Amino acid sequence: MSFPRITDAEGRRIPAWQLALRYTLLLVVLALTVGPFLWQLSTSLKGPHEDIFSSPPKFFPSHPTLDNYTRVADTIPVWDYALNSLKVATANVVTNCVGAALAGYALARMRYRGRKAATLAFILAMLVPVEGIIIAQFTTMRDLGLNNTLIGVLLPGSIGAMNVLLMRNAFLHLPQEVEEAAFVDGANAWQRFLRIALPSVRGTLAVVAIFAFMGAWDDFLWPLIVLSDPENFTLTIGLNYLHGTFANDERLVAAGTIIAVLPLIVLFACLQRFFFRGVGEGAVKG
Repeated sequence: MSFPRITDAEGRRIPAWQLALRYTLLLVVLALTVGPFLWQLSTSLKGPHEDIFSSPPKFFPSHPTLDNYTRVADTIPVWDYALNSLKVATANVVTNCVGAALAGYALARMRYRGRKAATLAFILAMLVPVEGIIIAQFTTMRDLGLNNTLIGVLLPGSIGAMNVLLMRNAFLHLPQEVEEAAFVDGANAWQRFLRIALPSVRGTLAVVAIFAFMGAWDDFLWPLIVLSDPENFTLTIGLNYLHGTFANDERLVAAGTIIAVLPLIVLFACLQRFFFRGVGEGAVKG
């Protein structure tokens, strides 16, 4: 019985020991990244009479139950918190996609004095830690009267420097000749942006959307500082209350964690084909 020949991208045969080493490393990385999530999922499905600290540990629950998820909703208004997080995350996706696309196009395709300085400013903005400017952000929101509002949570992250640079790099990979031909045909800057450039970088837009949603959904420090009314709490702050009050009930905490992670999984599942295509964005589609 002969096994199929496995080759690399250049057609060279991969030795069996090297192939086994690659798959071993992949399995190790998979266990380190996905393992904690699967353990939390298993814990959230275990009933109150199952020992979650048994030795050796039992990965699969003996009697799976969804009661822990019901108890989370009975303990805290988790769906109200999730709705607040969804509002902030959705608005963050819109502002980042629109703002980063406009700024990225201006940095990549338009000619004006100070363009290199503006690009350098976005690069330097990525190097500034959030903790270093968070007091200034808080005082700004207070002066604007936006403390304890969801707009105050949204505004500082409405356009991320990294997202602008991602869009800039995507626009830079577009062939200059296409826009020059449109310019000769009489297309203005807005028409070239909306009809030629933007449709060619949909993959990078999906990357920006995923990053923006994840950043807003998972953010904990800034909402904790700017929000004081429980009615405006986002999901991360609400789950922190759950953890602090019921720290001994690991099943309840695990169920809350799964509720928080599930929207991110759904979003990535819907946009993953655009996400991976966005790495090599910029080619002209036939």
